[in-house]
Amino acid sequence: MIVIIDNYDSFTFNIVQTLATCPPGGGPDWQPPEIKVFRNDKIDVPALAELRPDRLLISPGPCTPAEAGISIAAIKYFAPRIPVLGVCLGHQA
Repeated sequence: MIVIIDNYDSFTFNIVQTLATCPPGGGPDWQPPEIKVFRNDKIDVPALAELRPDRLLISPGPCTPAEAGISIAAIKYFAPRIPVLGVCLGHQA
């Protein structure tokens, strides 16, 4: 499962749509990944950890990393455990 932390950016669901689309050469057995999206102030790190995600994506957003809810805490917790990708604000965090 891919967990996405949404930092209140309209681009977040473009990312979700892209991840759920079969890549070129994906073949007939390709299955879209399970994707769960949470706003940065609507879930905490222990609740995310209970989900046992395989990947974490931190979305873009209109603020600074210090104002991005659980984004920094989630990165600190998950980075040693699973692949983490940050886009724009998510990368800054």
